[in-house]
Amino acid sequence: MNKIFNPLRRLHFYAAFFITPLLLTLSLTGIGYLFYTNVENNIYHHEFFSDSDTKGHQSLDDAVQEIKEVYKGYEIQKISIMDEPYNNRVTIGNDDGDSRYIFLDEHNQRVANQNAQYTYANVLRETHSSLMVGGSFVNYLVELAACWTIFMIISGVYLTFKSKALKKTNKKTSFLFNRRVHAILGLIIATPIFVIVLTGLPWSAFMGKQINQFAEDHPKLGYSALKSNPPQSEDNELPWATRNKEKPTSKKDPHAEHHGASNSLIGAEGQQSIENIIMQAENKNIKKPFSIVYPADDKGVFTVSKSSNTGVTGLDVAPKEETTAYFDQYSGKLLDQVDYEDYGIVGKWFSFGIPLHEGHLFGTANKVINLLVCLTFIGGIVFGFLSWMRRKNAGSFGAPPQMKGRVPIGLIAFLIVLGIIMPLFGASLIIVAIVEYFIWRKNKKKV
Repeated sequence: MNKIFNPLRRLHFYAAFFITPLLLTLSLTGIGYLFYTNVENNIYHHEFFSDSDTKGHQSLDDAVQEIKEVYKGYEIQKISIMDEPYNNRVTIGNDDGDSRYIFLDEHNQRVANQNAQYTYANVLRETHSSLMVGGSFVNYLVELAACWTIFMIISGVYLTFKSKALKKTNKKTSFLFNRRVHAILGLIIATPIFVIVLTGLPWSAFMGKQINQFAEDHPKLGYSALKSNPPQSEDNELPWATRNKEKPTSKKDPHAEHHGASNSLIGAEGQQSIENIIMQAENKNIKKPFSIVYPADDKGVFTVSKSSNTGVTGLDVAPKEETTAYFDQYSGKLLDQVDYEDYGIVGKWFSFGIPLHEGHLFGTANKVINLLVCLTFIGGIVFGFLSWMRRKNAGSFGAPPQMKGRVPIGLIAFLIVLGIIMPLFGASLIIVAIVEYFIWRKNKKKV
């Protein structure tokens, strides 16, 4: 037993020691994000629900043109058509990376604007996914923490039963008490934490990309492919399963004026009005709320989508209501449409998994369950820390000792399998093995 138990305990300890600060950050920001819709409905009540001081009615297309004139240097990225009582919002951005939300009342008059970077939901989401720093290194670091969390779940369950940590003894010490509580809390949340980590992988820097590529390469498991040319367009509010999907192209009106490529082609000669695209979408039974992305160029299409994971208060729908529709920008004709039923098992899993992770798949109950899981997880970390503090002697680090002799084949096989499934975990294991080797060499010289 000790041949597997001791090295596994050592790995479990060091994994916990190094990633605990990050896990606490992820847990606390995750708790805050669970209730972002509740919070934003209150703190942004004016933006979401109020009317403009400007009287009179104008078309949505006129409102878009007005926004372009008022906010020089900004491009229209998307329009979110909300269901009552929410105000519609127009998302704009410039070349410097500044993004803003412009809110329109029922008469399409401007109510307010927000700096998109500093809204409650976006701050928490950015902190949760990239620690508000961004960049590949931080994204990989967060993903690595998630990978080691999966390892700690599996190894923790094994260590709990092998060490008989749940068994009551006559010997009463604070170390045994803290270890027992740590083990109990770990067992209680092992499965839900595993699911939460697993459903967070679509956002990860490395595995997320691999999962998406797998879904594209295996349409029956991922999602059906559209055999067409992809235009460049903004797609942050598309369903996860269609964000990288190839999109149809519009048949260009031969009498239309030529326009160069841009982020959004708006008001081109012969182009359908945004209000007509809304009408066409509703005629195809695409009900509010949904997002509209303008064509990227003269061959692009209007993209209308409903998603279960937009991150926008009032815009999420149930997974089975997801759809992505592509409309010809000149005729308004529906060119293609991908619904939830067209997804493969991977696409369907993440359509349910992401809102489950975010806590809005099945209403308040989902939020409460995720909250309890996160709080229990934090409690497990605290009691694990206390058991370490009670175990270690003054002047010592208190880490489990290195094993003597060869590492068991079973443990090596287990780590290799995890390393293949989670490549970042595998790469970090190589570093761990090198460090352990040098520690072993150093200790050997002392003997």
